[in-house]
Amino acid sequence: MQQAVGSSEPGYPFSAIVGQDQLRLSLILCAVHPGIGGVLVRGEKGTAKSTVVRALATLLPDIEDDGVTRPARLVELPVGATEDRVVGSLDLEKVLRDGERAFQPGLLAAAHRGVLYVDEVNLLHDHLVDVLLDAAAMGRVHIERDGVSHSHPAQFVLVGTMNPEEGELRPQLLDRFGLAVEVTASRDVDIRMDVVRRRLNYERDPRAFAAHYADEDADIAAHIVAARLVLDQVELDDTELRRIAALCASFDVDGMRADLVVARTASAHAAWRGSPKVEESDVRVAAELALPHRRRRDPFDEPGIDESALDDAMRDAAEQADSAQADSPKADSGQESDDPTDPEPTDPEPTDSGPDPDDDGGGAPTPDQADPPSGNGSRDRDAATPGSQFRARLMEVPGVGEGAPGRRSRSRAAQGRVVRPTTERGRGLHLIGTLFAAAEDQVARGRTSGKFRLEPADLRGAIREGREGNLIVFVVDASGSMAARDRLSAVTGAVLSLLRDAYQRRDKVAVITVRGREAELVLPPTSSVDVAVTRLRRMKTGGKSPLAQGFLRAREVVLREKVRDPLRRALVVAMTDGRATGGIDPVGRARIAASRLAADGTASVVVDCESGMVRLGLAADFAGHLQGGYVRLADLSAEHVAAVVRAAA
Repeated sequence: MQQAVGSSEPGYPFSAIVGQDQLRLSLILCAVHPGIGGVLVRGEKGTAKSTVVRALATLLPDIEDDGVTRPARLVELPVGATEDRVVGSLDLEKVLRDGERAFQPGLLAAAHRGVLYVDEVNLLHDHLVDVLLDAAAMGRVHIERDGVSHSHPAQFVLVGTMNPEEGELRPQLLDRFGLAVEVTASRDVDIRMDVVRRRLNYERDPRAFAAHYADEDADIAAHIVAARLVLDQVELDDTELRRIAALCASFDVDGMRADLVVARTASAHAAWRGSPKVEESDVRVAAELALPHRRRRDPFDEPGIDESALDDAMRDAAEQADSAQADSPKADSGQESDDPTDPEPTDPEPTDSGPDPDDDGGGAPTPDQADPPSGNGSRDRDAATPGSQFRARLMEVPGVGEGAPGRRSRSRAAQGRVVRPTTERGRGLHLIGTLFAAAEDQVARGRTSGKFRLEPADLRGAIREGREGNLIVFVVDASGSMAARDRLSAVTGAVLSLLRDAYQRRDKVAVITVRGREAELVLPPTSSVDVAVTRLRRMKTGGKSPLAQGFLRAREVVLREKVRDPLRRALVVAMTDGRATGGIDPVGRARIAASRLAADGTASVVVDCESGMVRLGLAADFAGHLQGGYVRLADLSAEHVAAVVRAAA
């Protein structure tokens, strides 16, 4: 066994961790079978996520590398790492000293045949996520940059920890994790006391504490090695394979990766138990670890698997496995069953898979949806069930910002892709530009051999460009004029589509509803957009439409957030028919409020929700005063929105 990487004293022992049984088991199974694909650890802060993962390093079996035995490594990838540090780059020392073009490997090379650990993986910059996805899919890293062409293997167990309150993970990376575990702090008083007692004992004398648990850790490490040795001999028969396939099909997971991960995990669990074959209990454990995050197709779906649903799925899978086993002689003889109890083939039930891309509606409402008969909506009502959702077209803030990494608007970033060198101060050193600038003057500087001669004037900065996340402030008109069930259903469906888009682009969102006498901030700026969906679905409708208060409240939110995060640019998305009511000159006051928002330089888009035979065009008028973009609700889907949706400066 090895000591935790980068530690001058023993790390916290794996066997000393109290509780977190699922997390510990998932890490052990990945150590037994690295092909499972790693573990995503989701949980609230202070639940020892990082402690458990780092403790795994002491249990990893040694590996043979070019005839030399060395400890497997646990390599930590910092959230703020540069792409050069992750994939590798030109070896500057050799270039300057020897004039030799050589490659210096990065963190992915160091993690080969070990564990790559990313704390706060949900905050990882998108260009690094792309690198991880490529490496995880191919098992190799290919570098074509800075005049270097290089390739090396990078097969590793990816372990990530995250706090969902700080934002969700990109779906593409989420699926790359073989297993996912939700961790929470125990509410059992005795367990909490034990956790605190052990931690204090460790802090008092780390070496004595580690020595106390050394034998238990050694037993676990030896058990992992033994399980690895018998893993290839573990039998996965057709009965259990059919059970796995039936389980994955019943939970309607995408693709075949889930089936493979469940099969590998079940085999690893059987090897860990010392069983020569996979049994039903192994499949259940594997399903509990491998399926919850794959069922969550939408960021607004509830995570996890309900125990009763898993029981039902296991029961159905068992019936299918038993039925297939009973019918196997007939299947082998090529004869069809005459059993009248055999189920008749049925047409699949239709599923709501969203709008047809070729449908002109694009999932948005039709123009002839009727207005409510009264228009004043004096009674409060629950909002209608959200209508069909769709892929929303990109709405971005114009210009180039410097905000938090994301996927919406263009930005200059310290971790973005290098665009070009510059003599001005940039974001880090542009190595090739610096060398090329110095190369022209080497003879004039008297160099005939030996060291490369650099001068301060040769240094070139790197201009990097990436994408940033923005603050998206939704102003949703929930007044009586919007309260027709069909129309508000379409509006809430559109807002959900935009919220999903904000989640995918790693924005912060805020939601303001306008109804009655005021504008209510139902959701302060947050990165947890699933909370926004919950609040939106509980929205009340009816009453007057104080749009002026809505625009002023949006301005207040934007200005307050600018103090907290000066570099995060804002985009206000107003969903309204423009029929401002209530008080004296409600339309005039709303125009003044919109102009104030525009004067601050805040980008905006008005989504016109007006419908019916008579159209007043007030939403378009407000878009003019906001000096922003304008689009009809029916044209909000990605198939219909044109460049006009991009907010004007």
